[in-house]
Amino acid sequence: MVVALGVAAINTGNNLLYLLVSLVLGLIVVSGVLSEQTMRGLRLTGAVPEEIYAGRPALFGAGIANGKRWLTSYSVTLELLAPEARADTAAGAGRARFLYLPRLEAGADRLVTWEETLPRRGRHRLAGVRITTRFPFALFLKAGRPALDSEVIVYPAVKPVSSALLREIVGSGDAPTRRRGRGSDLYNLRGYRAGDDPRLIHWRSSAKTQTLTIRELEAETTEDTRIVLTGAASGDSALLEAGLSEAASVAVHLLRAGSGVELVGPDITVPLGRGRGQIRRVLTALALYQPGAGPVEVPEAEDVGDGDPRREGRALRELRIRIG
Repeated sequence: MVVALGVAAINTGNNLLYLLVSLVLGLIVVSGVLSEQTMRGLRLTGAVPEEIYAGRPALFGAGIANGKRWLTSYSVTLELLAPEARADTAAGAGRARFLYLPRLEAGADRLVTWEETLPRRGRHRLAGVRITTRFPFALFLKAGRPALDSEVIVYPAVKPVSSALLREIVGSGDAPTRRRGRGSDLYNLRGYRAGDDPRLIHWRSSAKTQTLTIRELEAETTEDTRIVLTGAASGDSALLEAGLSEAASVAVHLLRAGSGVELVGPDITVPLGRGRGQIRRVLTALALYQPGAGPVEVPEAEDVGDGDPRREGRALRELRIRIG
């Protein structure tokens, strides 16, 4: 359009056309300068959740900071590059792939969040997000470099354990050993230590001894378990994914209840361990498992501590899950 007006002005010598061409070129220059001023000094940092499960919406976040000392940035848009990513917009407006900030004052920052669902377990590279602006006249779209495009590990889907499987778990193995945990039964009484939960103070004993006494609770499920993956794991992919999801669900259930869990199978071994670290190790091993791809490397398990059945000569309870 500008070129056509310029040619027409030269051919006709019409001063009005020269004025129009000058006006349009001036708007283009002003638009470029103002949009560059808006983008300058903006910093984008991403926040990735610690745990991402297949098929479950995960909450991601990004912080936008205006590093300029005096100038405000206007009409800033955060674009979600993943097609399946959706962010909550204003009430009743539904969900969109764009988050709009009308203005961002100098030195200010904003945190925006959105949900993204990754359908499959394994390693995934995030599509990322980027800052864009069309300020002031929407003649140009200026965009920054994508951020939050790192690689993440997606764990298998973790679902509630069925009642039939719970009965199988409880009904197998030797009698459980009592151990501290997060259950409801009393395990022991001890003196209060800094950082203890005040809700666990045993007031009657505290009144008798004139010192604060804490209730230690017994883990609901304290029997250590070996989860054994069986089958060729090279045929039905649906059976493989269902088996890995079941193994992940059982392991998380047992570990959260205070049990020790060991995982063994074709090209996969996670030594016995307990606690949150063991949950990550087991889920990572199951997430990265690929039939025929060789052994899965996972971090070494921490010491399982007192009551290790291998040290006491007591066999682990065994639970077999078919993956092929």
